[in-house]
Amino acid sequence: MLKTIIAGVALVILPSMAVAQDARAVIGTVSSAMGADNLKTIVYSATGEDFAFGQAYNPTSPWPRFINKSYTRMIDFDAPSSRVDRVRNQAENPPRGGGQQPVRGDQPVNQTIIINSGTPWVQQLEIWMTPYGFLKAARANNATVTSQTIGGKKYQVLTFVGQNKATVNAYVNAQNLIEKVDTHIDNPMLGDVLFEAIYSDYKDVGGVKFPMKIVQKQGGYRIFDLTVNDVKPNAPVSIQAAQGRGGAGGPGRAGGAGGEQAAATPSEKLADGVYLILGGYASVAVDFKDYIVVIEGPQSEERASAIIAEAKRLIPGKPIKYLVNTHHHFDHASGLRTFVAEGATIVTHQVNKAYYERLFVAPHTLNPDKLALSKKAPNIETMTEKRVLTDGNHVVELHHVRGAGHNAGLLVAYFPKEKILVEADAYNPPAQASAPVPMPISPYTSNLMENLDRLKLKVETVIPIHYAADGRKITWAELQRAAGRAN
Repeated sequence: MLKTIIAGVALVILPSMAVAQDARAVIGTVSSAMGADNLKTIVYSATGEDFAFGQAYNPTSPWPRFINKSYTRMIDFDAPSSRVDRVRNQAENPPRGGGQQPVRGDQPVNQTIIINSGTPWVQQLEIWMTPYGFLKAARANNATVTSQTIGGKKYQVLTFVGQNKATVNAYVNAQNLIEKVDTHIDNPMLGDVLFEAIYSDYKDVGGVKFPMKIVQKQGGYRIFDLTVNDVKPNAPVSIQAAQGRGGAGGPGRAGGAGGEQAAATPSEKLADGVYLILGGYASVAVDFKDYIVVIEGPQSEERASAIIAEAKRLIPGKPIKYLVNTHHHFDHASGLRTFVAEGATIVTHQVNKAYYERLFVAPHTLNPDKLALSKKAPNIETMTEKRVLTDGNHVVELHHVRGAGHNAGLLVAYFPKEKILVEADAYNPPAQASAPVPMPISPYTSNLMENLDRLKLKVETVIPIHYAADGRKITWAELQRAAGRAN
């Protein structure tokens, strides 16, 4: 019997060993064909476009586009580390969507990644999803190989399992060149989202086959589209850790989330029963007779959980009935699933309804969140131009910002008794009140003022979701000055 069991086990193990051996042979062949055997570093320059992930004008449009006037990337595969320096400028005219639009003139952007034990997997992928980084990672992670035919074209597909337990796949063509690398990563909004890097137009540069066209996609839309114009294999590189808060986050990161921000949750009373919650993107909690209304569920599950806890501390013994969502951009909506798990009804513009219905049931298997674990059914209530929440004492008016370039479904909240306006991204105050007004005036801010004029709202205090870094109160006068209406 024991011999039979051992023989059976061998039948299971031997094919998998053969697959692993075949994969090592394929990796060797591809590495040799691509000139990667002795490749330690690479520096390349390009022009092209980047796209602001999660910042689309409406739920069905691509991520907003920016021109990359210059793009230089250096990678040290042995360190391993990467640095990108690029200069981008405005491509959407007139501006449409987020991503720090409107960009005035040239905007330098950099990203430094030095991989260590604490580096998030999504940032590591910026190296391991390059053709050469993939080959190194595949060797180190016991890759396997299969054959696939896609669109009538045959590929050898090399696969290893990443740190997030998702497979990372490279598609090798008949010339032993890697045409695509893909995997899945977690996103607070999209859940298990496909991340693709597509390589084409290979050329021999100093014995290294390098793709002169590089496209990255997330969520089905492009995040980079680059045309390479210069490549330096094994060039000297010096990649230093970013100082201060560091460079920009890697692709797939929803803007604004941060664990250290969510740990501290300061709050203050704005008016009777109206509380400002800080410690990250701002939120406002309102004490209604039998329940709580929260305006904005931003950033992440961690941030949303902190807001929920603080709202309940400020207003004990009442459930959160409504979460008002200003718009669908990921940095402003990545906490919505947490509020759904809490049992809150999401109030948002009609344009977001079908989108949220899909996202609230999207698979979150790589990093199950509270909603995925609770399996709670979402409740979504929508509005078009105006909705009023009231208990006979508090009144909160929700208004659609017509013609907003930032987002098709942008909402503001107005407290008529307190003369408080809560707004997101139509006006983002500078760190200090004395900062000069950027010129030309932001069309987003001008549009907000036009809507306030149309609605005849009398505002004294403005609460931007992107709260002023110095913690100051934003007055009506400061908003007027930002819109070029100062006396």
